[in-house]
Amino acid sequence: MEQLALRERESIVRARLGLTSNHAAAYAARDADVDVIAAYPITPQTPTVEKVAEFVANGEIRAEYIPVESEHSAMSALIGASAAGARTFTATSSQGLFYMYELLYIASGLRLPIVMAIASRAASAPICIHGDYQDVMSMRDTGWIMIIASSAQEVYDSIIMAYRIAEDQRVLLPVMVSYDGFLMSHTTEPVELYHEEHVREFTPRNLGRYR
Repeated sequence: MEQLALRERESIVRARLGLTSNHAAAYAARDADVDVIAAYPITPQTPTVEKVAEFVANGEIRAEYIPVESEHSAMSALIGASAAGARTFTATSSQGLFYMYELLYIASGLRLPIVMAIASRAASAPICIHGDYQDVMSMRDTGWIMIIASSAQEVYDSIIMAYRIAEDQRVLLPVMVSYDGFLMSHTTEPVELYHEEHVREFTPRNLGRYR
């Protein structure tokens, strides 16, 4: 049985790479075949959206990347895209999360299945880079489903699961996946990536497609 399970897993795994949690999040968004990405850079999540932008530029995903002027605009753009039926993704951290705060309630109140990665970081006071989850804990009453990952593999897996959960007709809520800023966002770990067809089969689209 163990050998059978191992063979089944081997058939699902496409590659094993050394990835930071930031890049694991980006690969998950790519493999989930997102339609629209809107994001604004903020330390320590910036490599996430840089990597996703690279995937779009290289044609690895056929998605619309919206370079916005703030995190507030990023969530505003995704609310509109998700309401139109697009599969959406963004990432942020700390002050960036706070800047989009009023829109978090709109996303959940409209039951939009937006997925967001958060490289968790303390609030600036005046400047702090410790990953103590002050930012994420502020979301407890916003109506978002909250997942906290403890490894880069969990980040990759959780973002893929987030689309399945968020887009389920019985749920229809936005989901955030968070991980330690710097301690995980910039630390390289081994990550198993799955064949795209298995990811797409696991995350069927229940809403209308953007394209």
